[in-house]
Amino acid sequence: MKQSIISFIILLFIFFYLFIFSINGHSTTRKATLTLNSFEKGGDGGGPSECDGHYHSNKDPIVALSTRWYNHGHRCFKHIKINYRDRSVRAKVVDECDSTRGCKDDIVDASIAVWRALKVPKSQWGETEVTWSDA
Repeated sequence: MKQSIISFIILLFIFFYLFIFSINGHSTTRKATLTLNSFEKGGDGGGPSECDGHYHSNKDPIVALSTRWYNHGHRCFKHIKINYRDRSVRAKVVDECDSTRGCKDDIVDASIAVWRALKVPKSQWGETEVTWSDA
C-alpha cells in the first residue's frame, strides 16, 4: 500500500512537471528585430520559401524566422504572435532567414501585411524591435 502511494505521488509530480513545461514552452516571449521582406517572385526576399518552395503574397501576414527559431523547418506553416507596442498580429511561418548567410540571429522577417497590421509608422519601416511567441 505504501509503495503504491509513493508511485502515485511520483507519477503525479511527473505529470505536473510535464504540464507546466508544456505551458511554458508555448508561452515563451522572445525579443526580436522585425525586418521588412518581400516573399513575392522578383522581390527582395530572394528565392522561393524554404517551407514549400513557393513564393507567397505580401498581402498575407507571413514571416521568415532566423535559423535557430526556424528550427530545421519545425515551425513551417505554424503561426506566431508578433507584438509591437499595444498591437499584435498572427503571422504564418513560411521561410527561414538563414543565419549562416548573413541574417542576424534574432530576426523576424515580415511581409508588408504584418507591418500594416501592427500599424508601425512608415518612418520606422525596415527595422524595429518587437516580441513574439508561438500562437
